[in-house]
Amino acid sequence: MLVRIISSLVLFPILFALVYYGGLPLKIGTMFVSIVGMYEFYKAICKKIMPIHYLGVIFALIYLLVLDTVFFQISDLIVGIFLLLSLIFMVFNYKNISIFDVALTFFGVCYIPLMFSTIYLIRGFEYGNYTVWLPFICAWACDTGAYFIGITLGKHKLTPELSPKKTIEGAIGGVVFSAVFCGIYGIFIASREVEIEHIFNNNTVTIISFVLLGIIGAIFAQFGDLTASATKRRFNIKDYGKLIPGHGGILDRFDSVIFTAGICYVLLKIIEIYNVFV
Repeated sequence: MLVRIISSLVLFPILFALVYYGGLPLKIGTMFVSIVGMYEFYKAICKKIMPIHYLGVIFALIYLLVLDTVFFQISDLIVGIFLLLSLIFMVFNYKNISIFDVALTFFGVCYIPLMFSTIYLIRGFEYGNYTVWLPFICAWACDTGAYFIGITLGKHKLTPELSPKKTIEGAIGGVVFSAVFCGIYGIFIASREVEIEHIFNNNTVTIISFVLLGIIGAIFAQFGDLTASATKRRFNIKDYGKLIPGHGGILDRFDSVIFTAGICYVLLKIIEIYNVFV
């Protein structure tokens, strides 16, 4: 536990600085985390599947490099080209590469770099310097709430075969903690008189919206955690890596953040486009 706490104390200031400053530092950080996460994922599954490592890495780098450029407008075309190239590569290497290998290569790119990149994209939104913290608040408040409520009140197993320590009470506690902390963050923003009426029409709506985002984000955070657990059980590994002492690898630490970042990006984009809370 001590090693875990020390690692968190070292990691948090670095993460905070990258997200706070945004721009190139955050983009470089996103690329680093994405590539390491992809390596961990491919390494975990390569005992049974043979993903095309270098093709996945090349595509991930191309995608991440065009995030804030005019070429991002054709990112769906880039994704399609990557899939076609992967299939063509399979044709020329059909004795060693199967359609399953191609599928897992493609999945690895979508699951990790594309999902991690949403943090960078949220930071680029109008008022993204405020909303970019929501994925982290959702995920880590949920983890904290699920842990403490689980060990104190947990009696009913949530997924006994997949994750024996998780309980229904803990899962509910995680959602409550996330909603509360996101609501508090909304109050903090309102107290600073941040004018974000372009997205939310008043401070009350801002707070309610953040609470709702906290609830939805927490639900997805737990699915992110369980997705990582299911993958590790399927390939019979304990941790994805050892990069972060006490936590494991990048994916072990950010498995829930991947999901919350993705859903927060989608929800914030919907709010921005359709003003659903106005």
